[in-house]
Amino acid sequence: MKYFIVVGERSGDLHGANLITQIKLLDPKGEIYAWGGQQMNDAGATILEDYKSINFIGLSEVLSNLLHVSKKLRLCKQQLEQFKPDCLILIDSPGFNLRIAAYARKLGIKTSYYISPKIWAWNKSRIKKIKESVDQMMVILPFEKKFYSEESMDVEYVGNPILDALNNYKPDQDFLGKYNPQQTIAVLPGSRSSEVKSAVKVIQELVVVFEEIKFLVAAVDNVNERLYKPLLSHDNIEIVKGKTYDVLKASSAAVVTSGTATLEAALLGIPQVVVYKTSLLTYVAAKLLLKVPYISLVNLIAGHRVVTELIQGDYDSANVVAELESLLTDEGTKKRISEGYSEIRKVLGDESASKNAAEIIYKLCSS
Repeated sequence: MKYFIVVGERSGDLHGANLITQIKLLDPKGEIYAWGGQQMNDAGATILEDYKSINFIGLSEVLSNLLHVSKKLRLCKQQLEQFKPDCLILIDSPGFNLRIAAYARKLGIKTSYYISPKIWAWNKSRIKKIKESVDQMMVILPFEKKFYSEESMDVEYVGNPILDALNNYKPDQDFLGKYNPQQTIAVLPGSRSSEVKSAVKVIQELVVVFEEIKFLVAAVDNVNERLYKPLLSHDNIEIVKGKTYDVLKASSAAVVTSGTATLEAALLGIPQVVVYKTSLLTYVAAKLLLKVPYISLVNLIAGHRVVTELIQGDYDSANVVAELESLLTDEGTKKRISEGYSEIRKVLGDESASKNAAEIIYKLCSS
């Protein structure tokens, strides 16, 4: 069979790669075409377009790239017509993917959505559009199944793919051996340029306060290296590329930009403060649209505050310093966070999200 996968961000590349591995076990001769990245390529997909070309977030960033996004939408639609896949698999990135789903419906292509758009958080009205164009919804957060079930959608909770990724993680003992966790703090500045710019300003102020602490900054390959350049002049900062889990494991606390990484830090048991800053336009729009009390996956899954969130104006060096001091020295804070992490691990269930999703997709494509 032919599969066509579209992802629009770095975490989607990882989850897409694990999904591809499982699909190939079920369908060894299957042809997999994708909009993705290096990890999906390594897993065996033919990459038609790099996900970075549609990796935009926030209202202002999307508006400033409208012509570019429209061009990419046309290209993706043309490729669907050209390759005529048996099924389309969409991973997150609803702004782009829901438009592709609607077009696939016109072509008669079965569509499976793996990793639900977070419309429960900001735009529940989109459920109608999803129902019209998506044949099978697969969710990775336990509470999402109830949301879609109430709207009479065919939905399955498959587990969370981060558990799969962590299960496959092999610690680099040579790397870990170089650091004393009690003297090391991890910084996960995000996977988008705007996020990294915000983080770099704060990190430069943190290292002055924590002179005896080593800061490990987890860099990603889809962000221009020059953005990290201001950090290179500090002796207690080390920029580490492609080793996010090792960076976390080597540390006793972390500053984490909101996103998938917050859940990764939680499942690795690392106390963290969650941070996020975006453009004023995007922030105002989000304040008007968001229907949930938290932005981090950790707090959303737990249903209460496990970790502190410093958003927009609250995300400054003084507040981050105060939170880090608490994470490093306050045993009560560390105990409360650890208990919250344990709750989350129980709620998420088993480690077979990619396998479960592949089986559902294979069944849909074969029907």
